[in-house]
Amino acid sequence: MTTCLRLAAVAFGLCAAGPAAAEAPCGGAFDVWLDGVRTEARGAGVSERAIMDGLTGVRVEPKVLAADQAQGVFQQTFLQFAGRMVAPPRLPKGIKLVKDKAELLEKIEREYGVPGPVLVAFWGLETDFGANLGKFDTRNALATLSHDCRRPNFFRPQLIAALQIIDRGDLAPADMRGAWAGELGQTQMMPVDYLRSAVDADGDGRRDLMRSQADALTSAAKYLADLGWRRGEPWLQEATLPADMPWAEADIDVKHPVSQWRAWGVGARTGALPPDDAQASLLLPMGRNGPAFLAYRNFDVYRTWNKSFIYATTAAYLATRLAGAPEASPGRAPVRALDTNELRALQTLLARDGFLSADEVDGQLGGDTRKAARRAQQKLGLPADGYPSLELTQALEASRG
Repeated sequence: MTTCLRLAAVAFGLCAAGPAAAEAPCGGAFDVWLDGVRTEARGAGVSERAIMDGLTGVRVEPKVLAADQAQGVFQQTFLQFAGRMVAPPRLPKGIKLVKDKAELLEKIEREYGVPGPVLVAFWGLETDFGANLGKFDTRNALATLSHDCRRPNFFRPQLIAALQIIDRGDLAPADMRGAWAGELGQTQMMPVDYLRSAVDADGDGRRDLMRSQADALTSAAKYLADLGWRRGEPWLQEATLPADMPWAEADIDVKHPVSQWRAWGVGARTGALPPDDAQASLLLPMGRNGPAFLAYRNFDVYRTWNKSFIYATTAAYLATRLAGAPEASPGRAPVRALDTNELRALQTLLARDGFLSADEVDGQLGGDTRKAARRAQQKLGLPADGYPSLELTQALEASRG
């Protein structure tokens, strides 16, 4: 479900794949290139049987290349995306699964510190709780993306890891069907992460993230713990804001203790804020007039799982809903999002005035555009919430007369 979202991160080398070779070989005759993969796999200790089973019949898959080259940064607003993804049937089914799987989820939390609603939210968003694992041959997908010269340093280690998974006996080659970029299993792990973090939770001697819910959920918890999940700490909380908020502080990369947010008038929409020394960022996914959230240190783990800001925020929000939080407020006023052409026009103005580089004028709302918008708003005396708007476009146009 989230391949195009997660691969926005992969496209820029943002997903950890372990130490890579200085420059992975790519391109040229596919059969010759594949012989090089066989040699590398042998050097990594993969058996001849697994190499033969894993690479026999592997080919370039044009549909994988088409999907890779067509991907773009996610464009829907938070309310649009969350309204679709955190809704029936996913939300009520997720609530039911948190209850039905309580014994397993409590066992997992005791061992790894990751709450059940967090795991079930990822499970639901990634594969609709295991119902949609993907239809691409993983070996073909990884070979295609490794042979292609866009990001071989990321994908070639993934192909070797897939062979190691086969060699370890966790999956047979025929089992390896998933998303077009090579993610596997009910929580969609890349093979390097599968190899590193997969757990045989049901005790059958295999780490089977395709069929075993216990293996998949436990492995997801171990993966999150490996990424730095903090036991017993919150991840996201809807916030209320004062009208005179220092908007420039609302930045995913700016953290303050809760005591400081409280001093600025930030409160919790429901429940209580955590202790004063808890570190948090203020998220305004749709600017100062839209929903607002305090994102705690565990939210950094969401951003490592998936670099898409909207996806990470939605996954964390879904987990809060599964844990009992109410539906998010739409904010203090309607927010009009810029369409692709309007955003590109604004980016052009931002680049003209030195707030954004020219190669980032792409009509896509990413972190660099938000930061550029914030800098421009500060210079122009506008509320610096970092959200691109027609107001900012008009102010930039007027600033040059």
